[in-house]
Amino acid sequence: MPVSTTTLAPARLARGILLAVALTALNLRTAVTGFSVLTGDAAEDLHFGPLVAGAIGTIVTACFAIAAFAAPPLARRLGLERTAALAVTATTAGILLRAVAWSPTVMIVATVVAFAGVGASNVILIPIVKQHFPQRLHAVSTMYMVLLQVGQLAAPLLALPLAHAYGWRTAAGAWAVVTAAAAVLWFVAVPRSGSRSAEPAPAPVASRVSWRTPLVLGLIGLMAMTTLHVYTLVTWFPAMLEDAGLSSTASALLLSWFAGLGLIAAFVVPPLTKRLRNSYPIVVVCVALMGLGYGGMLVAPAAGAFVWATAFGLGVSTFPLCLTLIGARAADPQSASRLSGLVQGVGYGIGCVGPLTLGAINQLTDGWNATYVLLAATLLITLGAGWAACRPVPAPAD
Repeated sequence: MPVSTTTLAPARLARGILLAVALTALNLRTAVTGFSVLTGDAAEDLHFGPLVAGAIGTIVTACFAIAAFAAPPLARRLGLERTAALAVTATTAGILLRAVAWSPTVMIVATVVAFAGVGASNVILIPIVKQHFPQRLHAVSTMYMVLLQVGQLAAPLLALPLAHAYGWRTAAGAWAVVTAAAAVLWFVAVPRSGSRSAEPAPAPVASRVSWRTPLVLGLIGLMAMTTLHVYTLVTWFPAMLEDAGLSSTASALLLSWFAGLGLIAAFVVPPLTKRLRNSYPIVVVCVALMGLGYGGMLVAPAAGAFVWATAFGLGVSTFPLCLTLIGARAADPQSASRLSGLVQGVGYGIGCVGPLTLGAINQLTDGWNATYVLLAATLLITLGAGWAACRPVPAPAD
């Protein structure tokens, strides 16, 4: 049985863990969207081209995938809170190293370190919330999804003014202040929270989640396609808009608008998923919006840029849907950790091909039209995966 935070420690510790969750969630995407608008300045300074920029985007999701597989066994060995502390510390170190990078190689190493930490945090937050706040699962889950979107929205808005005033390095490294504060909170929580109780042994049979089922395969497919679209757009949307004739400032604002619309999904999708017996209509609406966006970018990328950014921003609402389904279908924190690791590990692993591959297609074709057509075609996979993921059945066990 999950044990609430109030039985493990005083109310002050509960507030500390909640604040640590909040600060961690706030920084799950800042190092992605905050850097995408700085890529041009960094590339000019460090002398790298589109393939390296695409590789950085691919490294982000590849790190998410690898960390998603590594985090659950690490949490079983060290405990959830200690794993979170190490993950956020790695994120902080990577952000700082990226800010002082003196070569493309160092930039890539820094990206690996930072996003290995972010990837582990992606997985660990779900079971931490289920472990410490079982009576407020939907409220706290909604909070961290909202803060994830707030960080994703705020990062590009703050990055450009900071870069103009102090240079791209300061803008790239600024978020380390917040991640460092979160790391301190996690390290304070470790000795006082009974961290190892978060993963008791032996684990219940229900925690041994099998991937050979329609539900889990559907969740993996939905996460993979969502990741493919989100990180391709986060990496390349400013460049797509600039190539269509918009300014760098306008492109950054539209990227922020795209990211900020996730706030609507964070507020609406989790409670809506809880109320719907079958949440597949959410998938259908998202696919229609993404199709509208790619069609619009083919025919009128500059004239309708705000409309297409809006369609994309609402269309990737399948991301909070995936996270909500993982938490809802898992029986306990252990199965939540395993299901989260499996779905995010394979999903991000498949999705990581997007930024590099589509960047290479752009370089080969000297345009984005082939990219839009290919991304639109993958929406058929989203429809099929979403059908399986949204069926109202519990997560199966081996």
